[in-house]
Amino acid sequence: MQILITGILLGGVYAIIAVGLSLQYGVARIMNLALGEMLVAGAFAAFWFATAQALNPYWALLVVVPGGFIANWLIYQFLLRPLVRRAKNRGQLEVDSILATFGLSFTLVGIFLWIFGGQFFNYSFLSVPVELFDSRYGQNRVLAFAMAVLICGALWIWLNHTRSGLALRAISVDPKAASLVAIDVEKTSAFAFALGGAVAATGGLVLSTFLTFDASIGIVFTLKALIIVIMGGVGDIRGAVVAALVLGITETLVARLIDPGLTLAAAYVLFLLILLFRPQGLFGRSQS
Repeated sequence: MQILITGILLGGVYAIIAVGLSLQYGVARIMNLALGEMLVAGAFAAFWFATAQALNPYWALLVVVPGGFIANWLIYQFLLRPLVRRAKNRGQLEVDSILATFGLSFTLVGIFLWIFGGQFFNYSFLSVPVELFDSRYGQNRVLAFAMAVLICGALWIWLNHTRSGLALRAISVDPKAASLVAIDVEKTSAFAFALGGAVAATGGLVLSTFLTFDASIGIVFTLKALIIVIMGGVGDIRGAVVAALVLGITETLVARLIDPGLTLAAAYVLFLLILLFRPQGLFGRSQS
């Protein structure tokens, strides 16, 4: 039970990050390998609020959400939109976006290292235990999971019960058909990419409340988000959340029963099994 709950608490935070990539890849068709650097930026913002200003790190949401949205909107407009316009098919766009965001990732890591250095960062926030099912867990982890539920739940409701959310879902299914019913595919894709980046930055803020981080940790979470999105089904938030919980439980199980150093290997084994036996993901539809 302790392993299960710990895994669920961890998977909830993974879900925030994966939902950000799901919006960018599923709607805007951009495989953003610099997503993890948005997470790192959000973590550093929370660190600054908690240490330099002695404030609750969640106050950083006032900066992280609009800042992440604007930064990713600008990245889409000036770096990715030319690639979208020249791409003749989805395959070409994916290759071009991977190469472009791969370079962007290294650029941002270099900037973060220049500004913050290579040391590790953490801060104390709600580092007191709370009892659940006869076991103790950090209040910071429980609050982080509650934030994940709130964010993912709000996004799911918005995507499924509003006209603007329906527009994003329509583009994720068929951009050409969406354009025939007066949906501005270009502007909506830019919005989805910017929103995904803001969500990922929020995930970094939440993660920083209980995890030690450094300037180069973003690539690890980019890879985990990619695994989760493919596992759950591209563009499916429900699938991303379920896959994130599965990954969190799997990593916790391996860390507790085998070796903490094998958690990333376990994630890739799980990823390979999904690719071999259900390549469309847990909730994706088969193309055949």
